[in-house]
Amino acid sequence: MSVVRCAVIGVGHLGRFHAEKYSTLDCCELVALADPNPQNALKLSKEYECDFITNYKEILDKVDAVSIVVPTSLHYEVANKCLEAGIHVLLEKPITDNVDQAKLLDHLAQKKNVKFQIGHIERFNPAVLKFKEINYDEDKDEKFSINPVFITSTRIAPFKPRVIDVDVITDLMVHDIDLILHMVNSPIANISARGRKVLSNSTDIAYAYLEFENNCVANITASRVSERTQRTMNVFTENAYYAIDFQNRTLKSSKVLTDENPKLNSKYYNADSNDALKTEIESFIQSIISSIPVSVSAQDGIKTIETATLISVLIDEYNRQL
Repeated sequence: MSVVRCAVIGVGHLGRFHAEKYSTLDCCELVALADPNPQNALKLSKEYECDFITNYKEILDKVDAVSIVVPTSLHYEVANKCLEAGIHVLLEKPITDNVDQAKLLDHLAQKKNVKFQIGHIERFNPAVLKFKEINYDEDKDEKFSINPVFITSTRIAPFKPRVIDVDVITDLMVHDIDLILHMVNSPIANISARGRKVLSNSTDIAYAYLEFENNCVANITASRVSERTQRTMNVFTENAYYAIDFQNRTLKSSKVLTDENPKLNSKYYNADSNDALKTEIESFIQSIISSIPVSVSAQDGIKTIETATLISVLIDEYNRQL
């Protein structure tokens, strides 16, 4: 398959960016945009010279792959239809808001022998790619070669009324949960969490403390009711410290020089100006063309939503006692 026929299902705020990226890639053809709201897609379809339909089911026999960029509550329904039709799927994060449904989608993708990638976009953030590059170990099949002992992450943003169909754990914290699980090669031993509703009917600000069986710990803070935006992660190992700034795409590493007078040797990296979403989509298309594993698997997505769900449950249980 030299050119992959693609469509974007859901062209709201994020879906329109998917459409833009597909339109620039030589390895694929943007065939159609699907959205129940004509205002969302009609103008874009003219701009990218592709078809526009309101019912995504009408294009399932005309494409090889789709990006699904619909509200989380619709992920299972739409992805199930596409996978059942034998179509390769890039599904925006989180995989679903229900662990059992996520597992059903994974099973269906394997049964149909199609690619099923989850859109955890921070995996493709230039700062994260640089972090992986300087810690790459060929023997570990692209796994991080570091052994974190302590991780802190902060992901805060102003309130956006358009994103209230899920809580802040599923909306924002999943980005950091995914990266931390990808980085720490150990099962979770214990989780504690706290959170509050502020401007919506679900948790808007949350904190989680993860303890792993290998003794690594992670502090994760997420808020969608802040006055400013911050997306950072600090990773500590036995002899080094890494500061990742997702927003500004920068990376700082500080390593201990082991001599008679130990001191930190700091180095700053300006990550490449790569477009994370475009890189993500290119990775998805390449997995189809070259018959290689996807970069972020359904299993990755399941582990992340399992952890996110448990955090949400712990927060709800604690708040009911107040």
